[in-house]
Amino acid sequence: MGFVAVNPANGHALHEVQGWSEDQIEQALAQVASATPVWAAVPIEERCALMSKAAAVLRERQEELARLITEEMGKLIRESRAEVEKCALVCDYYAEHAPAFLRDEVIESDAGRSFVAYQPLGTVLAVMPWNFPLWQVFRFAAPGLTAGNTGLLKHASNVPRCAQAIEEVFRAAGFPEGVFRTLMISASQVQHVIEDPRVHAVTLTGSEPAGRKVAATAGANLKKSVLELGGSDAFIVLEDADLDLTVQNAIASRYLNGGQSCIAAKRFIVVDGIAEDFLARFKAAVEVLQPGDPMDENTTLAPMARADLRDDLHQQVTDSLAAGAVAVTGCAPIEGPGVFYQPSILDQVGSGMRAYHEELFGPVAIVIRARDEDDAVRIANESPFGLGGSVWTRDSARGEAVARRLQSGAAFVNGLVKSDPRLPFGGVKNSGYGRELSHHGIHEFVNAKTIWIR
Repeated sequence: MGFVAVNPANGHALHEVQGWSEDQIEQALAQVASATPVWAAVPIEERCALMSKAAAVLRERQEELARLITEEMGKLIRESRAEVEKCALVCDYYAEHAPAFLRDEVIESDAGRSFVAYQPLGTVLAVMPWNFPLWQVFRFAAPGLTAGNTGLLKHASNVPRCAQAIEEVFRAAGFPEGVFRTLMISASQVQHVIEDPRVHAVTLTGSEPAGRKVAATAGANLKKSVLELGGSDAFIVLEDADLDLTVQNAIASRYLNGGQSCIAAKRFIVVDGIAEDFLARFKAAVEVLQPGDPMDENTTLAPMARADLRDDLHQQVTDSLAAGAVAVTGCAPIEGPGVFYQPSILDQVGSGMRAYHEELFGPVAIVIRARDEDDAVRIANESPFGLGGSVWTRDSARGEAVARRLQSGAAFVNGLVKSDPRLPFGGVKNSGYGRELSHHGIHEFVNAKTIWIR
């Protein structure tokens, strides 16, 4: 069994990476198990120094890694460069802050001295998706490894060289052998790895069905899990919004990464009073997006990552149109080589339509009309997902009040929803549980051990 990478911009096969045998999996698990107690005993200052070196390696190899990302999953080359730099930033962040985050926490009690010691759990398995093939891995690996855990990566099958390149970065930075390994395994082999007693926890970024399977296996084996699943983020536009600013950010939020982001704005909930004005401006901005070769600096819309994903998206659009949604622009695949879909807007989307209830993972924006602020919040919270959301208004106090009412892991006022190493990241409801990044993320995979001394 091999993992074949296909360039989504032209359909050409890039390379094939062979899948592993059971013996190869066993050798990797044994190597990581041997490295785990040794790595945990390395002083945190030394672990942080190595993480700083990983940041340096990422920057040295930025262009090489960026081209690899773009070739394997189709991201615009400038977005790929930004992704590599963001990985370096998260390495720098934990290299600087991990010692303070993991310092013993003294707590007064009936003891002569009592405190909480934060100690690594062991080996963390990460099951990761293709849409941010480096960032989503480093989002777990930077805090996890600086905390003293070892890491195993099962990456998406369409980005096999990205998966290998991540291990190469840690090796080039000087991390000991076995501290981080990439497993070239299929989805069907993940359950076996989770069940292995040498694996102590699991984190997954991906689809809701995949999250349910991983969580069920981890739970059955009493292992900690963190899940970052799908999202259908609300982008609430109130009647006093600055429409120039709002539309500018609407384009970036929906069509970045070809619309293939968990925290992309997917539901544009616009109050009736300004809906027509917003829609006219939004349509004009969407129609100047230029699909094309993602290696070309002038291209402004990337291809989708795989043909099957485009087919699924178009079926969601077709079914929603049949149920009464209105095509404002686009709403069809682009003929020719590559996996391109027209930058699209669906208007008059309502309850009962697939576009209203499901996540659309691609360059399709849906517009839902709301009567007023309260109705907009109701619509936003009607979703089964709860990852992020944003509120657009000239009144920041009003925006904060609305943001507090949203059922989501993050809510931004007059700003693009994004992940930031300094802020916790994760969702509620069907978007998963647990947090990555910030001090919250590094504490997910440590043992908060109480130590009591008379």
